[in-house]
Amino acid sequence: MRQRFTAWIGLAAVLAAAITSLARAADTSYLGQWKLDSAVIAPWADPKNPDPAEKNALIGKTITLAAGGIAGPKPFPCKKPVYKVSDFTADMLFEGAFGEMHDKDKKADPEKLAASLGFAGTSWKTLETGCEIDWHFVDPTTAKVGLDDFVYTLKKQ
Repeated sequence: MRQRFTAWIGLAAVLAAAITSLARAADTSYLGQWKLDSAVIAPWADPKNPDPAEKNALIGKTITLAAGGIAGPKPFPCKKPVYKVSDFTADMLFEGAFGEMHDKDKKADPEKLAASLGFAGTSWKTLETGCEIDWHFVDPTTAKVGLDDFVYTLKKQ
């Protein structure tokens, strides 16, 4: 009887994990048009050397996240994205840049660096695209992406 009970518990755990996975896969709230609203010099950049040309060319442009691809100005286009929504902590944001900064200088607190860019809390939804750029969500209608020496803010349209 105990073995049967253990089997039922195991089956229930597997089913719960599968349902949770399907629910996450069904969340496509990130799809749609996003406008590059603003940009700031990234905490990892040398503030003396950022080249504003790319930033100036991108601000005001729109990126479209669709099931079949990502459209927009370079470097955003992607023909076959593989979307995955994950929870990232501060040290994982921007391809682990804040974690690397902390490894080099213990005074560089990843959570404080994230907060300086508008991230509140201790973990955030991140859209991994399977392309070159991950999207980190401050809230459901605001995302941040890191490109070279800048962190861009995108607003859902």
